[in-house]
Amino acid sequence: MDHLAIDLGGRESQICVRRADGAVLEERRCRTSGLAAYLASRPHSRVIVETCSEAFRIADAALAAGHEVRVVPATLVRTLGVGARGIKTDRRDAQVLSEVSCQIDLPSVHIPCAETRARKTLCGMREGLVQARTQLINTVRGWLRAEGRLPRSGDTATFPARVRAQASPCPAYVERQLRAIDALTTEIAAADRELAALTRRDPLLQRCLTVPGVGPVTAVRFVAALDDRARFPGAHAVESYLGLTPGEDSSAGRRRRTSITKAGPAAVRWCLVQAAWAARRTRRKDPIHRWVDAIVQRRGVRIAILALARKLAGILYAIWRDGTVYEPRRASLA
Repeated sequence: MDHLAIDLGGRESQICVRRADGAVLEERRCRTSGLAAYLASRPHSRVIVETCSEAFRIADAALAAGHEVRVVPATLVRTLGVGARGIKTDRRDAQVLSEVSCQIDLPSVHIPCAETRARKTLCGMREGLVQARTQLINTVRGWLRAEGRLPRSGDTATFPARVRAQASPCPAYVERQLRAIDALTTEIAAADRELAALTRRDPLLQRCLTVPGVGPVTAVRFVAALDDRARFPGAHAVESYLGLTPGEDSSAGRRRRTSITKAGPAAVRWCLVQAAWAARRTRRKDPIHRWVDAIVQRRGVRIAILALARKLAGILYAIWRDGTVYEPRRASLA
């Protein structure tokens, strides 16, 4: 079997093909848009690419053409020799990846399906809008403080109206910011409706919404991050994958537990923590509230919220695995 390494680029990519014994068969540059056709013309090979924006699209094309695919984590390639001795070129990178592939079976990240990638993109695009709105709101808040005013409290969507009522007439440069905030709020509302419609169509997402504190964003983020439930043997593996389990820094006779590892997708972890805060604030009669309050008494509220976020991840996985909905009595068990 040949080993075909591709150093991907936005416009052009470098290809290096080797036989199993390491001999170079072909080296060439190819337009990235033409890689699918090139891969379809090749005999069965092992295709190696590094994680990047184009990686999964090319991986799909390689799989469709009947090849084996390895999408190598970007954090690993430097240890394989890419960029060694301060020399890094597209040709050299492709040569190194193909050479290493001839020697070992390189590990690959999970290749999510197209639907999962679309869901991640939907959530990411929405978060980009929210971050842009937050940044604009902060600039207006800074102007208000410089003018000796404090914005009255209220919902984010009503912020421009509250500023106009408080500081009318606003200078042109402030009004420009307020119009942009209004436009972003409209687009965020449209994204929220799209997420709500997605959850209504998907029975799994509907079951996830029965968990305290979990809304459409958290449900979609969680399911998209896992993609395939069978990848994980149990809830503890999911919690570890999401970086919600304690780390350890031990050596010789010293044993020390650290804070959570924060490994895995940060956006999902953030959503679960926000869901934990919401669950503690809004579901006071739920048995899980007593469970988290007991931890608050022993360890403090921040550690309790992280523990609840970890439990919510386990509950969401169990709901997916068992095809059930949230059951308060079972969820309150330690």
